[in-house]
Amino acid sequence: MNAPPLATLAPIALAEVIDRAALQCRVDRKYVIAVDELPHLLDQLTPYARVLDIDGARSFRYESVYFDTPCLASYHCAAYRRRRRFKVRTRTYLDSAQCWLEVKISGARGRVTKHRLPYLAEDRRTVRSGRGFVNEVLDRELILSNLSGSPLEPVLVTSYRRSTLLLPATASRVTIDTGLTWQDGDQTLRLPGIAVVETKTSSAPSLVDRALWQRGTRPVRISKYATGLAALRLDLPDVPWRRTLRRHFRADPSSALLELPVPTRSEQEASCA
Repeated sequence: MNAPPLATLAPIALAEVIDRAALQCRVDRKYVIAVDELPHLLDQLTPYARVLDIDGARSFRYESVYFDTPCLASYHCAAYRRRRRFKVRTRTYLDSAQCWLEVKISGARGRVTKHRLPYLAEDRRTVRSGRGFVNEVLDRELILSNLSGSPLEPVLVTSYRRSTLLLPATASRVTIDTGLTWQDGDQTLRLPGIAVVETKTSSAPSLVDRALWQRGTRPVRISKYATGLAALRLDLPDVPWRRTLRRHFRADPSSALLELPVPTRSEQEASCA
């Protein structure tokens, strides 16, 4: 996405983005739109937004590895809309080989708090060396205190390209993810025709939220971990994301490419005791 209109936006350096809109505690709103709709949206933002630019590049490769317990405690907390939920992942910036171990906590009123630890890229498929950090965060946030004795294993790998915008007037960030791919073992789901737009604000809606609302685009429930796993494992409960799955990832075979066939979802939803 280095082509116009993204290329016409004023640039901003990474250090300034972090300084002005780190937003480790924030409200996230997520939207799924067609890739073809992005030029119009970006045209609207040209006077107001700046784009992250690193050595002339404005789109960057990301890989996230999500970890869960054998009974998928993190997934089921999300599926059953527990008031306090968590995700554990490594995030690798493939273009720079920088890697972080992250624990995200979702709380009341949609607020998200993210805790990060610098990590070795070669260790991104395991939490072994960072398990003490994970336990400390979960304990401090009062999340599933009995989790400390459960193994955390890699469950899902996501990859995509991300562009990041800063809206200086409100110190809010916007990320635009394209080329989303979900991988669960031997199964891979590629979504070349969609973009996931996420606004990250302290609370109030941003200019991007309002622009999308004016076009009739509303926030959707989508989690790169939980929605991806539900799309690939059809026996899992999927109620929070069912509308998103049916509308964007299952209804149109041309927009979602599965490398391996998957069975039809059973009418009975599985749970984890």
